[in-house]
Amino acid sequence: MASPQALTEAERRTVAFWAATCAERWLAVFEAEAPDDLRPRDAIARARAFGRGELDAATEIRRRFVAGRAAHAVQRPAAIAAARSAAQAAGVAHMGAHALGAAAYAAKTAALSTPDRPSAAEDEVSWQLSRLSEEQRAALRRLPLLGEDTAGPLRPGLLAAGVLGIAITRIQADLRT
Repeated sequence: MASPQALTEAERRTVAFWAATCAERWLAVFEAEAPDDLRPRDAIARARAFGRGELDAATEIRRRFVAGRAAHAVQRPAAIAAARSAAQAAGVAHMGAHALGAAAYAAKTAALSTPDRPSAAEDEVSWQLSRLSEEQRAALRRLPLLGEDTAGPLRPGLLAAGVLGIAITRIQADLRT
């Protein structure tokens, strides 16, 4: 049986656009430290291409870890989070729940990039929510709540902790109102 975090391929294609938008908003943070490393930018472009139906899920599933490796090429925590946001966006082809990971890492990047703004992560989540279409909201609403399912990115663990967990919990709460 497939994980409830997977979503259908059509739903993954729909939420891939939103995930790419969330990740792209903070891409400059990564590129400021590693301007010649195109892996995160490519991951965002691939997420959008997947969303348009130009790339197949099987190929993207095999390539989903490429952008994540870019996080090891930088030192600043904000740049690492930006790379991980792009990697999560690329991972949507594999599992729809990665869209929430892309948004959460973007919120973490915002917080780390602007430590003088305590509301940076919250402001980022508000911006992300304002970019969701009703179709994307409907797809993301089908995901289990953070920590309720053990078979994917929303399992108890990394995405459930700290800024990431707070961001995903806020997004999921908004989706259910």
